[in-house]
Amino acid sequence: MAAKITLKPGKEKRVYTLHPWIFKSDIDQVDAQCLPGDTVDIISSKGRFLARGYYNPNSQIALRILTYHEDEAVDRALIFRRIHEAVEYRRSFADLKSCRVVFAESDRLPALIVDAFDDILVLQCLALGMERFKQDVVDALVEELHPRGIWERNDVPVRRLEGLDMCTGLLYGEVPDRVQMVENGVKFWVDVKEGQKTGFFLDQKENRAAIAPFVKGRRVLDCFTHTGSFALHAGYYGASEVTGVDISEYACTFATENAKLNGLEDRVHFVTANAFDLLSDQSRKKEKYDVIILDPPAFTKTRGAVDSALRGYKEINLRAMKMIETGGYLITCSCSQHVLPEMFRNMVLDAARDAKVLLRQVEFRTQGKDHPILPYAQETEYLKCGIYQVFR
Repeated sequence: MAAKITLKPGKEKRVYTLHPWIFKSDIDQVDAQCLPGDTVDIISSKGRFLARGYYNPNSQIALRILTYHEDEAVDRALIFRRIHEAVEYRRSFADLKSCRVVFAESDRLPALIVDAFDDILVLQCLALGMERFKQDVVDALVEELHPRGIWERNDVPVRRLEGLDMCTGLLYGEVPDRVQMVENGVKFWVDVKEGQKTGFFLDQKENRAAIAPFVKGRRVLDCFTHTGSFALHAGYYGASEVTGVDISEYACTFATENAKLNGLEDRVHFVTANAFDLLSDQSRKKEKYDVIILDPPAFTKTRGAVDSALRGYKEINLRAMKMIETGGYLITCSCSQHVLPEMFRNMVLDAARDAKVLLRQVEFRTQGKDHPILPYAQETEYLKCGIYQVFR
């Protein structure tokens, strides 16, 4: 029988709204036998069963819900069912060779991330409770997808908050240092062992495809290019000239290799520079582009730094707007989950007013369908991607 954790009066409302997290401050009583990482029953102040999830008092998110059904055991069989459901959902629309296979809470597998790059899977396990099921996860993935190999990228600081070590390594089969993947027809080398996060940002896949109508025959600037994903899509879709900018020399070297892989090195080039400085310098020189893409890293990871982040977003968007030819396009993104979509839209409008340009919104997009959103957990809708036409 599972140990019980009782919530404070009124705190069950969060469970009733189906948000998958319960915070440490919401807890009233913890059974003496509860240990970090244990699966527990979550009980209301009136003694009613609410949900079942795993517990970690070392984290502010003390409880992560796995099921709302009292008769559903949290065991190996549940892991296999959830992995199967996650994969089956994606089979209906995704290329399982370049896809997020499991997206944590959105797939009812809290704190578990699995990305597929060709026949290699990369796994991140970000909570102690899920760590205990890691071998079950690996076994389920092997049964479902038959990968050549599975690599863990558990080298993320958030694991320390859960009392877990940071580590990387082989979980199954064999995994090369680099994997070649095709996304929307564009070839990429993916550094699954040393690249950022799992090696490649799959959440922008559908947004990268969405730029196709706006870049053909145009001069494009891609800021914060990382390994060239937007820039190479622009080249693949027929841009006449593309410049990708990133502060990392390693990223630009990697992006150049990706350009050669696609035969685009004559039209797609990469510059190692601070994007803020480059935009400032080229804006002063009145440099012009037909399309500018802004896809920066998260400018904040906390609510307290949102105002500062918005100032950073406004600065780069304002400078970009001044550099876009009339009738050209701004493609602007944010992956900061604390910057809500309405905040981001308002920032874009403020930047447009200061830049003295008119905007026509073509699309306002979010992450791809392989990163599904829980409507009752706004944290799962973190990516914003606006496509705007710019006029003077």
